[in-house]
Amino acid sequence: QVQVVESGGGLVQTGDSLRLSCAASGATLDYYTIGWFRQAPGKEREGVSCISASDSSTYYADSVKGRFTISRDNAKNTVYLQMNSLKPEDTAVYFCAADQWASCSGFGYLVLADFGSSGQGTQVTVYS
Repeated sequence: QVQVVESGGGLVQTGDSLRLSCAASGATLDYYTIGWFRQAPGKEREGVSCISASDSSTYYADSVKGRFTISRDNAKNTVYLQMNSLKPEDTAVYFCAADQWASCSGFGYLVLADFGSSGQGTQVTVYS
C-alpha cells in the first residue's frame, strides 16, 4: 500500500507562488492516479487537481484552472502541484491522495475517501 506525504505549504502574499510536493513510499507512483484536494475553514473539501496513472492526463477545478499545474516526477516518486497567482481564497489545508483505480475523468465527482491513501495535509495561507 502506497503512503503519501505532502509538503511545501506556507504563508505567502497574494500573487505569490508555492509548489506542493506529494512524496510516495511503499510503492511506485507510476501506477497511481494522484489527486489534490483542499479544505478551507468552514467549507467542504474540494477536489483541486488530478493526474492519471495511465496517460498522465490531468484535471483542474475551474477555480484553479490556468493558475495551478500538476506534474509527476517518476524518478523521484513525487507529484507536484505548482500554484501561481495565489489568492486569499486558495487558503486551505491541501491533501494529496493516491489510488490505482481512480480516474481523473471523473475527478469532479470524487472525494478524498474514494482514494486508497492520503496524507495529513499541508497548510497554505495566502494573505492580501
